[in-house]
Amino acid sequence: MKKNLLLFMVVGCSMTLQAQKAPVFETSAKDEITANRYLSGSNYLDYDRQLTTKALTPAPKGYEPYYMSHYGRHGSRWLIWEGEYTLPMNTLKDARMAGKLTPVGEETLKKLEAFFPTTIKRLGDLTTVGERQHHGIGKRMAQNFPEIFKHKDVKIDARSTTVFRCILSMIAECEELAAANPTAQIHNDVSESLQYYLNQPWEGIVKQMGKGTGDQEEKTYKQKYTHPERLIKVLFNDEAWVRDNVAAGDFMRRLFDVAANMQSHDTDIELLSLFTDDEIYDQWRIRNIGWYLDYGPSMVSGQKMPFSQRNLLKNIIETADTITQTQATLRFGHEVCVMPLACLLELDNCGMAVENLDELDKYWRNYRIFPMGCNIQLVFYKPQKGQGDILVKALLNERETYMPAQTDNWPYYKWQDLRQYYLDKLAKFDAENAKTN
Repeated sequence: MKKNLLLFMVVGCSMTLQAQKAPVFETSAKDEITANRYLSGSNYLDYDRQLTTKALTPAPKGYEPYYMSHYGRHGSRWLIWEGEYTLPMNTLKDARMAGKLTPVGEETLKKLEAFFPTTIKRLGDLTTVGERQHHGIGKRMAQNFPEIFKHKDVKIDARSTTVFRCILSMIAECEELAAANPTAQIHNDVSESLQYYLNQPWEGIVKQMGKGTGDQEEKTYKQKYTHPERLIKVLFNDEAWVRDNVAAGDFMRRLFDVAANMQSHDTDIELLSLFTDDEIYDQWRIRNIGWYLDYGPSMVSGQKMPFSQRNLLKNIIETADTITQTQATLRFGHEVCVMPLACLLELDNCGMAVENLDELDKYWRNYRIFPMGCNIQLVFYKPQKGQGDILVKALLNERETYMPAQTDNWPYYKWQDLRQYYLDKLAKFDAENAKTN
């Protein structure tokens, strides 16, 4: 009862401090994942499998968009580390040699062996699915905001981290923008000098603030929500052999990662059907909690992890301050930046502090924030004639979001109100951080 009361107080305070907060989810995470199993992939989710086509709210009367400030993640990719493929595959190979695989186990191993050659020298690379995602995003940018992207001689400043999959994602979007407007002046840049805000590492943020890391909590929930018993019986024919030779929980989680990321490829190889609806939901809960602890506003880390993107937010504000004509600033990087940035900006429920992690998915769902190709678009509006307030709205994965300010014209907010709110938030963090160093 005490823990539930604390959760209510935390959520209540968050809802009070963040005006115009997004409504509570109407559908449970389990129901959403059961209806669309791909959502369980968390950061492996194919952008196009979560994309909604709800029409955007028209510009306020007398206003027009003139600037977009954007940060986007690369598209779908191969897994990054060879062991992510080989460890579950080798476990099944060992069982085959010992004669311990069921027919389903044999078929699963054949699928892994058939796919593995495609991963050689391709670890972390952008896939055709990922390239297609960014072509779609770029095309819709031009369609949704022609006042910006089809404006004669619009200047588009596109910058990427030094990682190939990010560079190729940038190129795919810019190809669409160039096709939509041959007069667009597109400048691409890739440099180590940009890394300090395009790919700010999160390591050390919690340590600096003297808080915990969440490692123990993540370990606890991995054990709590991993139930490999049924899967083991499906794949192996000798439970005693498995007990002596297989770390069943770790095997299940690794096999699930491979299965979840198959949606990153144009392939007919499918592995998610190995898992029941309950197992898929539980595996997603582990990752939802893990990402929240590592990059979200978790109370374990004192809600400090989103501030790993303070340099990025400062760049967004400083760049917006210099824009007076039709323009776009596009930045390309990684989910470990999009996720905490969305939390730092307090888009929808992203910035919510939830103490009871067993109930986290009632309020915070990672697949709504950072699928492959995820992006944040801040669109700025100015009066068509005369003087007036600069307005801004935020799109998270092309969906209009709530922001931490008062407004009588949602999803549009006065930029000056948001700008000051964010500057005060950053200043408070910097002051607290200075005290601990």
